[in-house]
Amino acid sequence: MRILKNIFEQNKKWAEKVKQTDPDFFLKLSKQQNPEYLWIGCSDSRVPANQIVDMLPGQLFVHRNIANVVIHSDLNCLSVIQYAVEVLRVKHIIVCGHYGCGGIQAAWENKEHGLIDNWLRHIKDIYRYHQSKIDVLETDKQKVDLLCELNVIEQVANVCHTTIVQNVWKTGQELAVHGWIYDIKDGILKDLNICVTNLEEISEHYRIK
Repeated sequence: MRILKNIFEQNKKWAEKVKQTDPDFFLKLSKQQNPEYLWIGCSDSRVPANQIVDMLPGQLFVHRNIANVVIHSDLNCLSVIQYAVEVLRVKHIIVCGHYGCGGIQAAWENKEHGLIDNWLRHIKDIYRYHQSKIDVLETDKQKVDLLCELNVIEQVANVCHTTIVQNVWKTGQELAVHGWIYDIKDGILKDLNICVTNLEEISEHYRIK
């Protein structure tokens, strides 16, 4: 029980499988990481970042939290973004939410969930911003699905409003911020048609001079 031998056995099998395909894979990987993508996703165990885009270790730099939220006071998330764009010099930041998100569902409900309610307040704020658009839908599922999408769009904006991303754009470094959503029911990603690539594409109110 303390050692979880099955997981260590699975790890050995996985490592051997990778080495059969590319004997030098781990040696090359150990020398550097050079990903082009930062993935900001949900902690949900059903949404494993590398697997759903079929990428190997080293190709995707990943930050995950409940409901893929980007908060300006979250030093963890901001540190990941800064390291990704300034040190790794990724070319793309992908904010990826998913339908059936437990965090979004919890924020939608008028129930107490404990400490997490403080985190989910940010989702409730998004509902308040877009209440008229959400409330006209017929079913709760439609409403929650739309809230999942609107949350991604809001988090893309939050990424772009950081001083980190804006300062990188000012230097002329290539960086695009994307908003996607994943459907657990069929394993397919959907592009929400939001992609921000420079300062001129964000609201002037948020631009840092």
